[in-house]
Amino acid sequence: QVRLQESGGDSVQAGGSLRLSCAATGINFSISNIAWYRQAPGKEREWVATTNSGGTTDYADSVKGRFIISRHQSRRIVYLQMNSLKSEDTAVYYCNTNSRGSTFWGQGTRVTVSS
Repeated sequence: QVRLQESGGDSVQAGGSLRLSCAATGINFSISNIAWYRQAPGKEREWVATTNSGGTTDYADSVKGRFIISRHQSRRIVYLQMNSLKSEDTAVYYCNTNSRGSTFWGQGTRVTVSS
């Protein structure tokens, strides 16, 4: 059974930091690409960052230089370290993966950045 569980969302002042976690079960973690997406109120869900099976990372332009995605292989957790947070980072953050031709999402964790 594939399951993704996000945690770590909180309220924080602009300029602060948070670290989100995505715990993955039911997948071959070592060969799976894991991505973070976010959805702000009234807006479309957008891609934020990806860590792929080859160990590389990719970031949306809006978060480059501020966010870091990483993976802990043995714990099967993907992290999103968010620094220098801005009010526009306020959103529900979701992790995502693909397995056997299907897409899976977690339930999301809410991040609120106040100015």
